[in-house]
Formats: sequence, C-alpha cells, structure tokens
Amino acid sequence: MQLFYEVGYSQLNKNNEELCGDSVEVTRTRRSTIVTVSDGLGSGVKANILSSLTTKMAATMLKKGSAVDEVIETLVGTLPTCKVRKLAYSTFTVAKLDTDGSIYIAEYDNPPVMSGSAQAQLDVRFCEREVGEKTIREARFRAKPGDWLVIVSDGVLHAGIGGVWNLGWGWDRVSSYVSRLAASGLSADELAADVTSLCNRLYGAMPGDDATCVAIRVREPRHLALMVGPPADPKDDEIAVQRLLECPGRKVVAGGTTGNLVARALGKPITVDLGSCYEDVPPTGVIEGIDLVTEGMLTLVKTLEHLRKNTSLSRFEGRRDGASRLARALLEADKVHVIVGRAINPAHQSRDVPAALALKSQLIDDIIRELRKRQKRVSVEYH
Repeated sequence: MQLFYEVGYSQLNKNNEELCGDSVEVTRTRRSTIVTVSDGLGSGVKANILSSLTTKMAATMLKKGSAVDEVIETLVGTLPTCKVRKLAYSTFTVAKLDTDGSIYIAEYDNPPVMSGSAQAQLDVRFCEREVGEKTIREARFRAKPGDWLVIVSDGVLHAGIGGVWNLGWGWDRVSSYVSRLAASGLSADELAADVTSLCNRLYGAMPGDDATCVAIRVREPRHLALMVGPPADPKDDEIAVQRLLECPGRKVVAGGTTGNLVARALGKPITVDLGSCYEDVPPTGVIEGIDLVTEGMLTLVKTLEHLRKNTSLSRFEGRRDGASRLARALLEADKVHVIVGRAINPAHQSRDVPAALALKSQLIDDIIRELRKRQKRVSVEYH
C-alpha cells in the first residue's frame, strides 16, 4: 500500500516585519515527499534570504537524487556561524517521507519534531552525530495511516513569554495541544493554522519572533476523476465513459451534454437537484454511480474563482451548489485525472457568450494549474 503525506503550513511574521524569517519548502517526487523547514537568524529580509537558501538547497538536492547524508553534510558545511552570538545563521529540519512509509528526519538546532498516531503520541528515537563540528539529530522510523508529524520553529515555543507563561508556550504544552488537534480530525492546513492562530493570541497579536507550524498527516491517497465535455467523435463516447469508470476514487462529470451521455452509457436516468441552485451557479444533477454531476462552463468558471481565492475546506461547509462542491472535491483530492472531450459546443461560439466561457480548454488548463500549485498530481487525457 502506498501512503500519501498531506502537508499544510502556516506562518506569522515578527511584528512590523514584511517578510518571514522562516522558510518552508515542500517537494514531491514519485516516491517521496520532502519537507524542509529553516529558521534564519534574526528576522526580516536577511533571515528570509538565509532560510530560503537553506530550504531550496536541501529540496533541490534531494529531488535530484542526492543521498541524504550528502545533503546534510552540504547544508552543515555551507551554513556559517555567528562568531559573536555563537549561533548558526540558519537552522533546519529535513523530513524525507517515502510512499512505502519510511521516514527520515534530520534536525539542526530546530525544535524537536512532534509526532503521534490517532491513539497517542509516538516515541520517536533520535540519535546524534557530528557533521563538520555541528551536532545533527536524526531519526528513522516507519509511518502508517493515521500518524501525524508537526514541525515548529522557535517562535511558536516562545509565544506568551513574559506574559501568559513566563518561559513561553514551550515544547511540552505545544505538543499536548497539537495532539488534541490531531485527534479532532482537522486537515493538515487547518491544524497548522490553528496552532499559529493561538500562537498569535499568546503574543497579543504582536509576535516577538517569526513563527512557523508545518503539519503532516499520513493517509492513503485520495483519487478523483473529472470528465469535462463529450468526445469530438461520438463513437468515442463509451470509451471516455469507460475510462471514467476505471479510475479509482470519486467520479465527477461536468457539463449538461456530458452528463446526458454518461447517463445514457450507464443506462441510468439523470435528474436535476433544484435544491442545489445558488445565485449564479446552475443546479447539479444526479446519476447513480457518479459522485457529482454539475453544469459545465458557468460552474467551472466559478470553481476556478474558488480555487484562486485559496480558500480552506471549512469555507465550503454546508454549501450545496455545484461550484462549491466541485472546488471542495478537487481540494480534498491528492491525485486528479481529467478526461477532456474535444467536441465543440455550438452555444459557446455565439458572439454574445463571454470570452471566459468560450475558451473551455484555457479554463481547464487554469484549473489544472491551480491544483498543481497545491502539490496535487494531475494527469490529463483527451478524446
């Protein structure tokens, strides 16, 4: 069984700073998800540059196939140390998460990674080794569905210092809070945002340091297949529908004509859910065996608007319109397969139709681009 690592992160800038001195880089390959978190010394532009260089270097080397030891030695060898304060100019945590469940974590001067399962916190054993006169903490273990990892920067642990808590929030209290959040079933994005939200309150909305929280949930991948438009040749209708049915996971059909041909191929009736009509979004349809049936271009345009707003899943709670349901389904999926029919809809050729509706291929490309920005794996086939 291949595992998927859902990664979400949230950051706070130090008060009065435009840039965050912490950096996060998430890179996915066919076999691994690589998460690198770095904390630059100080704050502002200088700290941002230092931390960004660290995360980019580690992610690029690992993605190109460099051995983990080589990456760690390169980072340690290139990170200078402040001679006055005796501190590293940039600290880091590197997590290499393989689809077979193998996990490797390396930490240099960052707070220890927090980890747990659905039942309790995990006792991950770290060992130390010297690399270029610097002490690196490493751990290797295996993950299973339901496990989670959380990486935070010093700014999270220091929240509330001198106020709510004399010595700050602290690792133990943060870890206990994170465990309760993880047990509640929040997504990785929501978990990370909740931690930084409380962190900001503990700082009195004036963070005294950059603060970063990265949440990682381990689970099986979620698949979604989306069929948009009928094939250019009607002879290929059944082939396209068969491809849709063969795909794992949820199945979505967009377009009135497409919905009719899918219903016809399945030998099932299609009905309209009038209760799903909302403002400028047409109602959805219902076909037995298909998870979601929407109208075509108007719904897709609205869906793209939702994706561009970078909205959280909680925004779509209770919304029944087709665009909200489609946007949520796409955001929840890890792997999306799009089946695009090349048939030309005569209704879209009229001069009265807005340009945004006439360019179906461009619209689909834009949706795919937004999904890939969120690290979704998207594949496309045309008929």
